[in-house]
Amino acid sequence: MKNHKIKFILILSTFLLFSFTSLNIFASYVKMKKTVEESIANQSLEAAIAIASTIDIDTYQKFLNTKVKDENYWEISDHLNDAREKMGALFVYTLEIDNAKVSKAMVAGVPEGLNDLYNIGDVCTVPEAQVKRAYEGNTYVTDVIEDPKFGSYLSVGAPIKDETGKVIGFVGIDIGADTLSEIKGKVIESNFLLFVFNGVVILVVIGSFFFLQRWYQKEVAKEVGVTEDIYQAEIKTLITSVSSLRHDYTNHIQVLHGLLQLGESGQAQEYLASLSKEVHTVESLKLSIDHPGLSILLQTKKLAAQNYLIDMNFTISQDTFYKIKTTDLIKILSNLIDNAIDATIELPEGERKITICCTADNTHYVFKIMNTGPKIIEKDQIFKQGYSTKRAEQGKIRGQGLFIVREVVDKYNGEININSTNDLETTAIVKIPLKRN
Repeated sequence: MKNHKIKFILILSTFLLFSFTSLNIFASYVKMKKTVEESIANQSLEAAIAIASTIDIDTYQKFLNTKVKDENYWEISDHLNDAREKMGALFVYTLEIDNAKVSKAMVAGVPEGLNDLYNIGDVCTVPEAQVKRAYEGNTYVTDVIEDPKFGSYLSVGAPIKDETGKVIGFVGIDIGADTLSEIKGKVIESNFLLFVFNGVVILVVIGSFFFLQRWYQKEVAKEVGVTEDIYQAEIKTLITSVSSLRHDYTNHIQVLHGLLQLGESGQAQEYLASLSKEVHTVESLKLSIDHPGLSILLQTKKLAAQNYLIDMNFTISQDTFYKIKTTDLIKILSNLIDNAIDATIELPEGERKITICCTADNTHYVFKIMNTGPKIIEKDQIFKQGYSTKRAEQGKIRGQGLFIVREVVDKYNGEININSTNDLETTAIVKIPLKRN
């Protein structure tokens, strides 16, 4: 009877553990795919809004008066195609929406050779629900559309408004399903094992407490003797491991989210187009960095530097840098590196260089960023909030980066120095003291 009871408990525990683990993995998988899709859609929608704001309204009005492929059409088409190439979209085009049911194609920004497939006035595949939103003057985002002519894609749209605020058309962007699937696959591949292992460990701990603890206490308490103490110690070890895994998992997700959302408004289109390549590069570039957040940050900045033809090099110590919070480490380095990139791109391409050093000894973490670029004149002002050496841009807040860095450095009782020479070289050095345990 006792053996049958033990066998039943083990079978039931195994079944429940397998069921809960499978459910957790499946739910995590679905949620991750949905999150990636929503992030891509939101980025594409921001791009559509930006493109709509840059269309020459007079030229577009002239086209609407004729609706033929004349010089006005091709001027708009070239503008849309340029945007399409920069963001890596399937198509970028304009729509006419004069009713709440169907939309009609107007000007297409498509790859060379496909213009003949895109006719003015063609009925588009935007679903009626999204057409209705557009007809009411709102932006829209679709699910993946199955189009027998152009394949599968996700579509977004933003209104084009004239000087009076009247909607005169819509900018539509189609993101190919292959692009979506590739990005989802890379994200899931990079995090799936961590997700599964994290879920299994959590379920093992829960299962151990709720299904095995009673069995240990009632059935084998007299037989195992001191094994009970060992069991409790192992449970504590498991809990510690779970806490560590959850911490690492949070860092991974935060930085992954940062990758998906990364980029200034002017770079958002280019970032979305290169996202799949960046994920592959983060995996393939073999930088020996023990800190996951730092590793992803440096890979991302390396990709940004490549876009501007900047020669960027790293020297990273074999240290986990665990005595500084990941969010604070990211704040310090991302702001300093962004400033270095902004300064470096003012020079000719062959002179653009950035060197990043992250070192650690028994007393300090030292982060050094050296870049070529114009000399900083008003050195005493650069840490003040709102002060910036860069040109003012409409709608863009300047003078926050070094102010944020200074706040984080002060939080750790550290120091920061920025030296700029006439030889067109600037060096920023941050030292964070390590507290003795």
